Formats: sequence, structure tokens, C-alpha cells
Amino acid sequence: MTHVCYADANYLRFTHEATDFSPSQYYDYIIVGGGTAGCPLAATLSESYSVLLLERGRSSDTSVLTESNIFRTLATGNDSDSPVQNFVSEDGVQYTRARILGGGSMINFGFYSRADDYFYNNAGIEWDMGAVEIAYEWVENSIVTRPARLNRWQTSLFNALLEAGVVPNNGFTFDHVRGTKVGGSTFDDYEIRHGAVELLNNANPDNLDVLVHATVDRIIFSISNPLAAVGVVYHDSNGAYHEVYVRTNGEVILSAGALGSPQLLLLSGLGPTSYLSSMNIPVVLDHPFIGQFMADPPRTGVNIVIPYASTDVGIRVVGITESGPYIESPSIPPNSTPMSFLPFMGSVPPLNTSVEIISGKVSRPLSTGWLHLKSASNVTVSPGVRFNYYNRTEDIHQCSNAVEVIRKMLATPALNEYKFNDPDGGQSFRFIGPSLPQNPSDYETIASFCRKSLATFWHMHGGCLPTKVVDSGLKVIGVDSLRVVDASTYFNSPGTNPQATTMMLGRYIGMKILEERAAY
Repeated sequence: MTHVCYADANYLRFTHEATDFSPSQYYDYIIVGGGTAGCPLAATLSESYSVLLLERGRSSDTSVLTESNIFRTLATGNDSDSPVQNFVSEDGVQYTRARILGGGSMINFGFYSRADDYFYNNAGIEWDMGAVEIAYEWVENSIVTRPARLNRWQTSLFNALLEAGVVPNNGFTFDHVRGTKVGGSTFDDYEIRHGAVELLNNANPDNLDVLVHATVDRIIFSISNPLAAVGVVYHDSNGAYHEVYVRTNGEVILSAGALGSPQLLLLSGLGPTSYLSSMNIPVVLDHPFIGQFMADPPRTGVNIVIPYASTDVGIRVVGITESGPYIESPSIPPNSTPMSFLPFMGSVPPLNTSVEIISGKVSRPLSTGWLHLKSASNVTVSPGVRFNYYNRTEDIHQCSNAVEVIRKMLATPALNEYKFNDPDGGQSFRFIGPSLPQNPSDYETIASFCRKSLATFWHMHGGCLPTKVVDSGLKVIGVDSLRVVDASTYFNSPGTNPQATTMMLGRYIGMKILEERAAY
């Protein structure tokens, strides 16, 4: 296995190719998915118990480590073994799944901001807020950077948000507070990524085995009452199948993400009886809401060509508006391939210009959809998913609010330097893709713009919601020794960007499990 140089790659000492390593037959915990939640969860549980972490992707890839390479990484996904796996939702939106140890935290834009109060109050998860704070701090002390400076564009964006009325000026904070702020980043000041994978360095190496290119096919259940998860079947890159089991009082924990966790439950026989029967999947337990309530906050906005070549990259600033939407803005440097972020462009060569994307995120969308299997037996075939973007008029109204904030930003002095000189002596912006509607009071025009500019932040969630699929401790209802810990359990995307909360959740649930077992 080829090892690359991460800032701190001690975890590679206990990371193995699935073809080269024979795990123990029994572990206290088997975690499916070495992603944004799975890595901190595995590290935490290993403090006291034996843990097997199974990841379908590779252990590492140099292409994901530098901030300037984000767009190239997102554009080069393939069907075999790239760090990203691209697909199109059934709404027609280009999407990306992570396929690397560390999950989405290894391919995202790195912005780090904690969850909002609405998320905690409506999550359906039992919170101990003191423990939540401690879990966040554990993550932040390990891999999060407080930016030492802002680049030229992020400085302009910060000022434009304030001039447009997104106040107050909150300076730097990890917390979700209304106004304009600088957040943390999992990229350091040298633009090197430190994803959730580095949280594995906090593990007890004697208690943790990490296998990569280990794709879990199904959960193994007990053959007697009470119904319980007792192990998993996985296959390696040579196609060889393996079975591993959990010890008494242990658990199988799914952290395979908003697509992977509900998919694996369905393939294992948990789901709506009529649907599973129609797919000829033996029904283990009727679970009508697995794969339901899938949501993805839609992205709207404009893409500004700027009159000079800029090497600015990254997101360090966010505007949290009073009217609901969040405003963020990544930069596309020259010679990038931005199809995944400018989907309306289709297949185009790299842009020989600099583009600033001013994006509005519809927070807490009410429109939801569902996930369904495209194969009843092959877990490597990604499920189909439909989010039903803008099915609810409330989401259109919030998109309209985002458009209005962006309109005000474009009129601020802070962004004047990004205008081109016109032949008549004036100045104006130049756009790639649709510009803002001329009439801000015309609902149909705004709705049309929202649908035309529709894209994603890749913040999908749902499919295994609390009170419907899992309980307040994220245990699967009706099945012993089976839990789900990832974004599939979110009713709403937490805060402006979910990775902070998802890493916290892995640590938090791990600590709660350790407390529960200590009380036996």
C-alpha cells in the first residue's frame, strides 16, 4: 500500500488494505464507514474497547491535501477508486460522494462552524450540552485552524456582507451567531488539509484495526429473539468475502453517510415490507421510514468573473442572515475545472480566468424526497436519490431572501474593485451563468432564477431520522446492538456547514457509549 505524507499520519500504523489483513473474528465494535463521523467514533471507542473500522475507499491520496486542488479533485471522480464518486441526483443536480478514509472532510471546502440552536432543539437526539462542548473542543484542538489572515476576496466578502446589512460584525468565532463572521478551517494557514482521518491519531492503536477497500455488503442478524445485529459481511478489492462479528454487549454502528447507511439497512432487510418484497429482499423487520425524508439545502447565487488573475482559494467567511439563508463564497482560480460547482456550464475546458462564486444556502429546507436501491444485492451500485428541491414555496421564499442579500452585496463599495470598465465610461460586473433577476418583486422571475441556478453545497441528510428509524441515542428502533451515527440522522443540516457537528457527533456518541458501558 502506498503511503503519502499527511501532516500527522500515525494512524497509518494500524490501517491496512483489506486484501492484506485478516481481522480478528470478534470485536467489541464494528464501524461501517471511516468518514467524518466514523473516524472520531472509532478513535473514541478504542480508548476502552476493540474496534474494527471498515472503509470502502482508499487510505489516502495526495490530491485531496492542498486547498488549491479542491476543484480538480471534485472534477476527476471516476467509477473505480478515486477519492470522489460523482453522480447525478434524480432532480438532475450533479453530486459527489467521498470514497476515502476521512470521508467528506477530505474533499470539502474545509469551513468549520458549529451547529445552530435550532438544530439541537429539533434534532431528536438526547444532548448533554456540556459533553457537546467538550466533544467540539476535542475536534478543534486536534485538526481545526483559526485563520491568521483573510485573503483579498474573503476580506472583500466580509466587508460586503456588513455593508449589505448582515450584521453584527462577529469577528472570529466557531459559534453559529447571526451576522458576519470568520469561522475555523480544517485547512491550515499553509493551505494543507487536516480532515477527520487525523482524529484517528487519538486512538489507542492496540485496540483499533482500520481496513480500507473493505466494502460492507450486509449486516448479519441473530437468528433468535430478540432481533440483534451480530456482525457484517464485507468484501475486499479482490472480491473475496469476509465475516466479522461483535462480542456480547458490542454493536454494529453505521457511519456510512446519508446515502450509505440507509442503503445498507435496506440491503440487509430493514425497510418498508412492500418495497423490500418488490425487490426480492428477505424482510428482517418492517421499517417504513428508512430512506425517507432525504433533504439537501439548495444553493443559489451568481458567479462573477473578476478583472485580474487571482490565486485566492478557500472559504473563511460566512454571513448568517436574519431572513434565513447563509452566504458563502469560494474562489475558482484560473485553469480550474469547475463543472461540479458551475453545473449549468456542462462539460467545458478549464477556465483561464478567476471566478468568485457568491452563494446563498437555503437553510432548513422543507422539501424532502427519498432514496431507493438501484440494485437489490450489489452495494457498490449507488442508490438513486431525489431531494425534490423547491417543492415547498417556503424554500422558494428563502431563496428569494438570499437573492436580495446578494443584490445588496453587489451594490456595496467593497465589491467595486471586481467590476469591469464599460465602453461608456461606467463599470459593471461580468457573470458566468445567470445574473440576478432585474425585478426583485416578481415572484415568478425569482422562482425561475432559483431553479435555473440550482446547485448544491453537498450537505445532504436524512434517511435514518430519530423517532422514525433511530431513537434519541441513535439506536435503530426494534433492533438490538445496531446504531447509526452520521448525517443520515439529521432532520436539518447543522449550522452553515455540517462537518463540525458531524465530527462532534462521532466523538459525543462514542463518549456516551463508554459512559453507558462503565455503568453496567
